[in-house]
Amino acid sequence: MKIRRASAAVAAVAAGALLLSACSSPAADDEPQSEESMAEESMDAEQISDPCKVDTGTTETAEGEVKYSVGEDEFLGYNTLTPETYSTYNSAVTERMQGAFWYFGVDGTICHDETFGTYEAISEDPLQVQYTLADDAVWSDGTPITYADFLLDWATQAITADGAVTEDASETPLFNHVSGMTLGDYVPEGPQADSADAKMFQYDYERIYADWEILVSAPLPAHVVAEEIGITTEELVTAIQDLDMEILEQAAEFWNTGWLSDPGELPDLALVPSSGPYTFKEDGWVPGQSITLTANESYWGTPAATKELTFRFAAADTHVQALQNGDLDVIEPQATVDTVAQLEQLGEAVTVTTGQTLTWEHLDFNFNNGVFSDSLEAREAFAYCVPRQKIVDDLIKPIDDTAVVMNAREVFPFQDSYEDVVSASYDGRYDEVDLEMAAEKFEAAGLEEGTEVRIGYSAPNPRRADEIASIKASCDQVGFNIVDTGSPEFFDKDLPNGDYEVALFAWAGSGQKASGQNIYATDQPQNYGGYSDEVVDEAWDTLASTADESVHLEQTKVIEKQLWDTLFGIPLFAHPGVGAYSSDLENVRDTAAQSGIVWNSEQWARAS
Repeated sequence: MKIRRASAAVAAVAAGALLLSACSSPAADDEPQSEESMAEESMDAEQISDPCKVDTGTTETAEGEVKYSVGEDEFLGYNTLTPETYSTYNSAVTERMQGAFWYFGVDGTICHDETFGTYEAISEDPLQVQYTLADDAVWSDGTPITYADFLLDWATQAITADGAVTEDASETPLFNHVSGMTLGDYVPEGPQADSADAKMFQYDYERIYADWEILVSAPLPAHVVAEEIGITTEELVTAIQDLDMEILEQAAEFWNTGWLSDPGELPDLALVPSSGPYTFKEDGWVPGQSITLTANESYWGTPAATKELTFRFAAADTHVQALQNGDLDVIEPQATVDTVAQLEQLGEAVTVTTGQTLTWEHLDFNFNNGVFSDSLEAREAFAYCVPRQKIVDDLIKPIDDTAVVMNAREVFPFQDSYEDVVSASYDGRYDEVDLEMAAEKFEAAGLEEGTEVRIGYSAPNPRRADEIASIKASCDQVGFNIVDTGSPEFFDKDLPNGDYEVALFAWAGSGQKASGQNIYATDQPQNYGGYSDEVVDEAWDTLASTADESVHLEQTKVIEKQLWDTLFGIPLFAHPGVGAYSSDLENVRDTAAQSGIVWNSEQWARAS
């Protein structure tokens, strides 16, 4: 998952991690529409009933260009799996060119791309997964996509700098992969196949991971790595299997740096073949302005609907104007009432999509030090005075009138299991402000009048400043002194150093099952506040180590209840989402997942 920041989108950590969302998320509102536009929206609603990509009837690529922007940051490189390149900005481009067995649907559903291949768990205990690539799946240079590509993908997440396979993912990795060596930790023997050019291979898990389906994703081309270090693909496969470090060190050096690019300088197109519907357009990168993809003529699946897809490097606050001017065709503006009002003024020329997202706002306590660290009663006093409903009513409902106060962390209000989980884990005691109860808890905690509570967040952020103002107006009545300590250095300095009593930010996700373990379990990398609870730890271990969905649900209820009972923190709301696009485009669909509205851009087409 990828971290979204106000000025940049930078990688989080290994597989299973969630992402901080430091900026206002894309917003949503029901847009007044003409009868014609409402009819178009009705057709879209039929598609939305299926969270995965639907058949749009495209049989050939049409001439033309569609322009989109994920933000102002420059493209960085073809290999988007290094810590330096792993971002929402970069992957928006590369995911158009890199096919895989699966992708996230609009609600976080794991969708299967059978054009690329199929997979199935042929055994659950031990977990064994068999993958079969499509016979006609090829790189854009004509080279078949094979087992070799996935063996290299495994090697980049398994082999240590000392020339061994990882034992617990704590060693120094040979390859500079953003996920470290987690895949080797689960599958130490690597994928097995009959030959380097096999279209079928198998993963035998030493231990089960709940999110096993998403551990095997889009590979990079093994044949390019082999050619660049002067060997055959078969020799590269043998080197990986034999842990031949003379060859593997050369392979890692190219994998780590050979696909990085200076602005405007695409590598030789022979080094960057595509396995998806788009590929790089020759001379299509204008530094500081845009990068353009063109339809992959070697793609064996449904062709791209429009020949060219251009990503403009444009600041978020320019997107609405750019849409109006025709400089952009599709945008995801930040969620503010003013932005929605601006889109409304564009009338029928623009279609607006709305909905909640898999990004959620929350208040987290600091358990390492401070007033809340060792006092449940102090945390309860704060929870009783936080005006969650008022925050939603004043700041979110004007953008998305379906918004509700969120009462869980691992499931969302729009997901089927939400009510089941909430009813089993939370009794509603903090739904409305109760100043009398807050005062009782404040006194029971032995707090003094004027007890300072610093609420930190990444500033500037007007909506979060308004959230804190509402909290202060309520909680100061109890005896707290709420202090807004928003700072541009919040994520780099204040959060990791514990310079806060309460942290206000958002996690952005795509529907993983076990990602929360990094946040709530003891001594995990994203457990910034130092929370520790044996019940929560045990439940996460149980959840993460099985593929049984009934166990996932049961343990999620245990986790949610304990997080409420011990008050890890306070969930607020799921972020609203808004997308907007030129009304002469078809097949544009917004998504709740972190991939953003560009997720199905190969289907975008001009209305005939």
